[in-house]
Amino acid sequence: MEIILDDRQDKISVSEELIDKIKDIILECLDYEGYDYSYEVSLSFVDNKEIQELNREFRGIDRATDVLSFPLLTDEFDIELEEESLGDIVISLERALEQSLEYDHSFEREVCFLVCHSMFHLLGYDHDTDENTKEMREKEEYILNKLNITRE
Repeated sequence: MEIILDDRQDKISVSEELIDKIKDIILECLDYEGYDYSYEVSLSFVDNKEIQELNREFRGIDRATDVLSFPLLTDEFDIELEEESLGDIVISLERALEQSLEYDHSFEREVCFLVCHSMFHLLGYDHDTDENTKEMREKEEYILNKLNITRE
C-alpha cells in the first residue's frame, strides 16, 4: 500500500499521528472490502480556495467543499488494478477545521471521517440514493468505530 501525500496548503499543520491514523483508515477500508494492499492512493491537502477551483472545474459547483474523490475503479475506465492507483482524494483542511468546530468534535476525527468517506467513493460506493447513503454511512461508522476514532 502506497499513499502519495501532497500537502499543498500552509494554513494547518498535519501531525505524524494524524498521518498514521489516515494510513490505518485506508488499510482498514481495503481490508473491509476484501482488497489486498497492492494499491496506491493519492491524498492531497489543500485550502478552501484550491478546492473551490477543483469543485468548479470537475463538478461545475463554484464553492468550497470538504472533500473531492476521483476514483479510477469505475466502469468508465476498463483498467487492470494490479498494483495500480485507486484514485485521488483531495481534502480542504480549512473546511475540515470549520466542520470540526461546527459538529463539535476534533479536527483529527473530521479529517479521518473525510478520508474514510472518500475511500468508499474510490471503492465504488456513492450516496446518490437513501439506500446507498445508509450503506455508505454504516461502512464509515464501522471503520471509524473499529479504529476507535470517535466524535469526542
